[in-house]
Amino acid sequence: MEQQKQKTNVIAIITMFFLFAMISFVTNLAAPFGTIWKNQYAGANTLGMMGNMMNFLAYLFMGIPAGNMLVRIGYKKTSLIAMAVGFVGLLIQYLSSLFGADVDVFSLGEYAIKLNFIIYLLGAFVCGFSVCMLNTVVNPMLNLLGGGGNKGNLLIQTGGALNSLSGTLTPLFVGVLIGTVTPKTAMSDVAPLLFIAMGVFAFTFIVISFVNIPEPHMRKKGEGAAKEKFSHSPWSFRHTVLGVIGIFIYVGIEIGIPGTLNFYLADSSEKGAGILTNGAAIGGAIAAIYWLLMLVGRLTSSIISGKVSTRSQLITASALAILFIAIAIFTPKSVGFNVPSFVYDPVAKTSEILTNAGVPADQVALFIDNPTEENLMAHADLLQGMSLTPTDVMNSMKTPLVPVSCLFLVLCGLCTSVMWGGIFNLAVEGLGKYTAQASGIFMMMVVGGGIFPLLQQVISDAVGYMASYWLIVAMLAYLLFYGLVGCKNVNKDIPVD
Repeated sequence: MEQQKQKTNVIAIITMFFLFAMISFVTNLAAPFGTIWKNQYAGANTLGMMGNMMNFLAYLFMGIPAGNMLVRIGYKKTSLIAMAVGFVGLLIQYLSSLFGADVDVFSLGEYAIKLNFIIYLLGAFVCGFSVCMLNTVVNPMLNLLGGGGNKGNLLIQTGGALNSLSGTLTPLFVGVLIGTVTPKTAMSDVAPLLFIAMGVFAFTFIVISFVNIPEPHMRKKGEGAAKEKFSHSPWSFRHTVLGVIGIFIYVGIEIGIPGTLNFYLADSSEKGAGILTNGAAIGGAIAAIYWLLMLVGRLTSSIISGKVSTRSQLITASALAILFIAIAIFTPKSVGFNVPSFVYDPVAKTSEILTNAGVPADQVALFIDNPTEENLMAHADLLQGMSLTPTDVMNSMKTPLVPVSCLFLVLCGLCTSVMWGGIFNLAVEGLGKYTAQASGIFMMMVVGGGIFPLLQQVISDAVGYMASYWLIVAMLAYLLFYGLVGCKNVNKDIPVD
């Protein structure tokens, strides 16, 4: 019997790990997709971040209901519903590439908002319901399967490592599909990724249908089964309330750092990083490093969590992230480094551009051997058909220079990697029977991942990208406070059995 239980737990843990990866995959589509809409609306960063905002706004409406779903229908059925909703959300986003591009719905300042943009935002909102339900499932489930405490945090961090791996690949794939962002770049350019995502959701739905998942919080049904009444709630615990605020702030940090960085690198103007060619692909590749470092950090945390306390990890990570961002803010943009050739190969990229424009192979080779605008003038009409000029092609031959401040921003991935699991673990410590209810509250607060990045874009539109990171510094200061003082349970007199 004990052996059978352990086998069931292993299968359940693997399933939760896979769901953790799906959360990141869907969530991280929003920021790189935002570079498409940003350029369709004349470089408006705020509009570009609206898809991300809608994705996280769904948490505000779905957080509490998702927690109630766990109690009433269990982890498995909640997961299946989440998969179906996610499929629909991705389908709606795909439909934005087919309809409404020529239909003006209303005006917002100087911008005429198109119907296709509204369809996209609706799809992002629906996807938000899906990832909210998935988040509500995986975090308490992994914490319970691990037995709480440091072991529970270890499972959350391990699942978070897969979450980061998925987050690493998503902006990289989107960047490759987009390449250089222009006003003509559209959602149809990333349709293959949407089809893959829908296929993954459908496959996962089938797999989970056959997996036996423990249901520790599902209410017993039957004749005479009384509904349990709690004398208190998660709001009765100070460390939980402060942890709820911490989750609200943290998700804004996690999304805001790479999201704004992606916009900064994709912006070829003087305001941005000034990368003239393939900025979206380069931005996607560098943002992917942030998520890759989150993977490294979570793997490291999963190894050391049995020996190093969750509180110590949160304090160290918060302080170090503040230092990294301060260095990034004060480092001049002129201090930079050449993009590695595996990220951007000037010769290969330029050859691809000319070939796609219809330039004969021998003429492409001639230009590569002697890259001058004179050698391109004969093909000006072909280039114009691709919305390119000879100057654009000449710029593609230059190795882009990336500001070194970007390196310090991606290094923050090592720090943010341990924060979600750490805050969640500390905030539910000692809650007992109130844990499931608390999970719904935490999911509602994930809306911070939409609010704070949007606020950061408003700031960046007003005073610049780097200056907007002072908001992140202030948010990190709160997490440092929570690790030092706010996470202590001062309500141990409340019965939780």
